[in-house]
Order: sequence, then C-alpha cells, then structure tokens
Amino acid sequence: MEGGGLKGGCTAHAPLHTFEPLRRTALNRVFVVVYSCALFALLYRHAQMLLYSTTLLSFSMTLSLLISDLVLAFMWACGQAFRMRPIRRKEFPESLKRIMKEEDFPGLDVFICTADPHKEPPMNVVNTALSLMAYDYPTEKLSVYVSDDGGSALTLFAFMEAAKFAFHWLPFCREHNIMDRSPQVYFASNYHSWSPEIEKIKMMYENMKVKVEHIVDKGEISDEYITEDQQRQAFNKWTNGFTRIHHPTIIQVILDKSNDKDVSGHCLPNLIYVSRQKCNSSPHHFKAGALNVLLRVSAVMTNASIILTQDCDMYSNDPQTPLRVLCYLSDSAIQSKLAYIQFPQRFHGLNKNDIYASEYKRLFQVNPMGFDGLKGPNYVGSGCFFCRRALFGGPSASFPIEVPELSPNHVVDKPIKSQEILSLAHQVAGCNYENQTKWGSKCGFRYGSLVEDFYTGYRLQCEGWKGLFCHPERAAFLGDVPITLFDIINQCKRWCIGLCEVTFSKYNTLIFGSHSMGLLMGLSYSHYAFWPIWCVPVTLYSFLPQLALLNKVSIFPKRLRARFP
Repeated sequence: MEGGGLKGGCTAHAPLHTFEPLRRTALNRVFVVVYSCALFALLYRHAQMLLYSTTLLSFSMTLSLLISDLVLAFMWACGQAFRMRPIRRKEFPESLKRIMKEEDFPGLDVFICTADPHKEPPMNVVNTALSLMAYDYPTEKLSVYVSDDGGSALTLFAFMEAAKFAFHWLPFCREHNIMDRSPQVYFASNYHSWSPEIEKIKMMYENMKVKVEHIVDKGEISDEYITEDQQRQAFNKWTNGFTRIHHPTIIQVILDKSNDKDVSGHCLPNLIYVSRQKCNSSPHHFKAGALNVLLRVSAVMTNASIILTQDCDMYSNDPQTPLRVLCYLSDSAIQSKLAYIQFPQRFHGLNKNDIYASEYKRLFQVNPMGFDGLKGPNYVGSGCFFCRRALFGGPSASFPIEVPELSPNHVVDKPIKSQEILSLAHQVAGCNYENQTKWGSKCGFRYGSLVEDFYTGYRLQCEGWKGLFCHPERAAFLGDVPITLFDIINQCKRWCIGLCEVTFSKYNTLIFGSHSMGLLMGLSYSHYAFWPIWCVPVTLYSFLPQLALLNKVSIFPKRLRARFP
C-alpha cells in the first residue's frame, strides 16, 4: 500500500505521476461504524422474533427476512472495503521526453480477440485495430495480434484490406495530430474541416467498408477480390473440412515492420492474424485459451515486455495512452511488483436514460478507485496493459517455461516471417500444446472460470502482484454496450456462472483471498464474487411484504407499527 497524501513517482525534473486520497474518506469510516450498529440492532430483532415465533407462518417469514438481511448486510460490508482508502491518480506524459528517448521505449504487443464475424462485424474489429495501430508510439516497437477464435476467412480478408488502408491512414493521423483515430468515429464526427485530402482518404475508407461488408453479407470471398498469390495461398487453408470448432492453426503475417512502409516512408507496425488450432477432443478454454495462444505466439515472434489486451469493440480514444502507462512503468519504486495498469471501460451509444444500466459506472469507474488504494483494481478484460513478466510466476521468482523462446526475457533475433519462427509459432498455437503443462493454472491467463479476466487479476494479486487504476479525463477507450434485454440477460448469466465458479473453488475470495491479500482486498473481491446471491434478498423482498399483508403477519417493530395504524 502506498502512503497517504499527494505523492508520486518523481524524476530530477518533474513527477511522472501523482496520487491523492479522495476527500470525505474519514467521514465514510465514521458512517461505517454508525451503520454497522444499526445493522446489528436489526439482525438482533430478527433473531429475537425468530425465537418467539408462535406459528409456522410467522417463523418462516421471520427466517426469510433474517436470511435476506444477512445477505444484504454481508454485501454492504464487502462494498465498504472500497471506501476505506480510495485514491485518484494523475499522469504527466510530457515529462517522459525528459528522461527517456523514443528509441528506448519498451515494445508493446496488442492482443485483440474476436470470435464471430456475424456477432462482431469485421469492420468494427478493423476500426479498433486501426485506432491502436495509430498510437503515438514508435511503430517499430508496436505489434498488433488479432485472435480469430471463429477461424473465419472473412475476418482475415477484412484485415488484409485494413492493412492496405493503414498505408494511408497512419501517416494521415500523424500529420494532422487527430485524436479520434478510429476511422469510423473520425469520419462520423463534425469536428474536422473539409479538404481534398480528407475527402480522398474518406473515399478510400468507404470503398474498403463496402468491399468488406459485401463479402460478409455474401458469406464467401469471390475470386475477384483475391488479387495476389500470397492472399490466394492464405485462403486456400480454408478447405471443405474446415469448421469453426475443428480446424488447423492459421498464422498470417499481414504487415511486417521490417519490410512494410507507409506512404510517408515510416515503417508500419506488425499486424499478425492468428486462429489457433481447434479440435473436438481438446478443451479450448474460451477467451482465456485464446489469450494464452496469443501470449505464446507473440513471445516467439516479438516478445514485447508490455501487453495490451483489448476487446474487439473497444477502440482507442486517446493516442497517448501508452505514454501514460510508461509514466508508471518507468518508476523504479513501483515497477518490481506492478503486474498491470487497468483503464476503465467507458461506452458510447447509450440511449438517453440507459434503461438497462449498461454503463456500470460503479463497477468500472468508482469501485476501482477504492481497489487502487489497497493493492490495485481487478482486471476487467479490456483496456489493460500487462507486464509480460507478471504472467509467468510471482514477483520474487518466475515459473520455469517448457520452451526457452517463451520466456519473458528471451530476445527475438530472427525475422517474424522466417521459417523457424513461423514453425515454432504454429507449434505453440496447437490445441494439444498445453497438455501436461502449467498453462492456465500457474502461468498465463488462468482457467477455471467463465470470467477469466476477474479470475486472472485475482490470482495475480494473490501471488503478490499489484495493479494500478489509470482514469484520465479523456477516456482511453470507448466501446459498445448491450442495448437489448436479451444481450443483457446473456451477459449477466455468464457473469453469474463464472463468479460462482470462483466462489465455490479452493480460491474462494473470502477465505483464500483474505489470507493472501488481506481482509479488505478479500472483501473487495468478495463483493464481486458473491454478486449472484443478490437474487436471494431481491426475490424474497419481492413477495414477503405482500404475503405478510395478506396473512396479517406483522413484519415491523411495534413502535413503528403504531405510527401506521
């Protein structure tokens, strides 16, 4: 835990970052004490009424109320852990230039996951990738990996077209210093003035969009769109027996920074398409499995020390985001135990009243500040920058890796298109590679829960790692939210199942978590892990008052009842 007051990582010139506790923290602590007394009084009354119940009906209702209020009291107590020491951080990216040259920046590998070209339209994924490729970061240090868990040729085609557009889009962003670097967002806004250059590049984008959406609607790639032998060889891998749940590994290097340069002469970042091998007899572990394949493939090909995991519908809204991350990673005082830096998930396109409460402000923006004052926020699956080393064992000792090339300390000294590199990359992306290894249990993203993000961050912090919450005024990332009741229910169902898997495992947040991280962190994680039990008081309180009224059973204290004759 960091000390109180206004503090931060400082250099001889200027601070790189600062933090300060939020106001009214002391008042929150006093409130907890007072409210706790009221809760004990309420529970005491329930217990007393339970002992003196004279009928089965009153006994059942009192017991139900006691159970409901115990659950509510427990969830309230867990939530108060966030209020014990919330802090707010601020970064100063402009100070980086005084202590570090661009050529000394660490490498950055970006992981984008997609699974279905119909549920996750390739053009949306392409816009996300282009916004990340256009970061204000040395392109020779940047690599973007796209995991296509659906194994769709349509997604690969979309990225081949996006690569052609990137030759023009990246220098355009750099020359005009635009902030909205998702082409779709930029061209839909009214903030840019008209010019022949803008009209020209907009026309290029629209042509790409029409072509990609046409082949997605058609469901296949016509020969008229395949103009190069390299493309034809890539698409020939989709044979008659190829299905989304049974297919070989496909790794396609679409852009290579050592060969490809944009129209202004600058090198382009690496862009690699990965579809891991799948077969019916091997478990694939959903998104966690896809991320672990990207972790191994990227280690073989580029092995950057920083990894960004990003959902396919969360585009970059601030091109200086990696520089904010370096403000923390360059601070030697916190670097040794820093596992990840989490940015909040923020959304656009919400309806006016957000009738399904899809923004989740408390989950993504409020509670993480409370987490941050303890040992750091939970990992929420997107917008998170990892130190690669953190995924290979605890802070004091790394976990031994079965292949030396997968070590976070390995230096890649061969071209990514070399036969040796591609052969090893295909090997580590195989569906049987993880058999008899510790992948998913001791290293990499963790298996065992449908909420792999929550579980991975939790396990890393139990091992001794810390996280940081970075919440700049301008959103670092913006994405889409479910806007239909069907999508909301499906999302909540997955969360409930995944959280129950954590709660009823040997890594229970209340027992194992409190022992490993301390009581407050254990309670904070329990506030999420026990989230499904909200259904107990909600259901009981939906029916009990009406049943009590119909059966003339009192559920209020006598003094209170006297006021309502």
